[in-house]
Amino acid sequence: MSGEAAAAVLTPVLDDLRKVCDFGLITQDLSDLPDVDLLVTGWGCPPITAAVLDRLPSLKAIVHTAGSVRGFVTDACWDRGIVVSSAAQANALPVAEYTVAMILLSGKRVLERAREYRSAKQMTGYDIPDTVGNFGTTVGVLSASMIGRRVVELLRPYDFHVLVHDPFVTEVDGAESVSLHELFERSDVVSVHTPLLPETRGLVSRELLGLLRDDAVLINTARGAVIDQEALVDEVGRIRAVLDVTDPEVLPADHPLWRHDNVLITPHLAGSQGNEWLRLGRHAVSEVRRWVAGEPFRTPVLAERRERIA
Repeated sequence: MSGEAAAAVLTPVLDDLRKVCDFGLITQDLSDLPDVDLLVTGWGCPPITAAVLDRLPSLKAIVHTAGSVRGFVTDACWDRGIVVSSAAQANALPVAEYTVAMILLSGKRVLERAREYRSAKQMTGYDIPDTVGNFGTTVGVLSASMIGRRVVELLRPYDFHVLVHDPFVTEVDGAESVSLHELFERSDVVSVHTPLLPETRGLVSRELLGLLRDDAVLINTARGAVIDQEALVDEVGRIRAVLDVTDPEVLPADHPLWRHDNVLITPHLAGSQGNEWLRLGRHAVSEVRRWVAGEPFRTPVLAERRERIA
């Protein structure tokens, strides 16, 4: 196992893991890299390059305890026939839960109204605009990714109308598929779940942001660079934003987004945190157990999808 984060994730399940295989820790710089059959990795893992693989002639599988494998599982891994598993599916749930929570809170304008209540120290009247509330809200989900689909699934019990746009998917159960422009034109809330790829950098452009109605909400739990951040700065006086990711992370102290009352910036916390790491650890143990038993991974990362993964 390599990576401090992987160690934190797996510490509660080490006894279970040792029942499945001989298991040891590898330092972050891979200086004491032994020849192993399987690697268990996590956030911050160094790239598994061809040079690293030359020192691992027996390596046959990688089990990643986090979501994205982009940036450390290189093409050399798949080219050598190494099978890869990711905990992206397990990590998708807390991101989707965060997203739904922010949709509901922003619909009631909870943060803004709590701030006003603290200042006024008195209850507000009934002259509340009909833009406040969650009945009949239209939620647009940008990308039918693993997380995007989970968001759609979690929104089903609510009185929302859900739209989705994905250039590779024509139908998502529980949502109306629409064009990219229509998603922004019709939505009260747009939640971004597209992976950061060369073609999606700056995808949420000035033009698309301009299509959002006044007081609409933009939620981003994907990657900061998917949004034209400078355009967003110009729009947040008119719209609201919930940003769990920015470009860069962390924003400079004098960045204008910090100063907007209608922008909530959280420190990339939507993914698994605290006790949610146990879900990732148990997932990794399950995948290792399957591989040792000669069974295929339950959540493989397929080579043919490497160009589209987050």
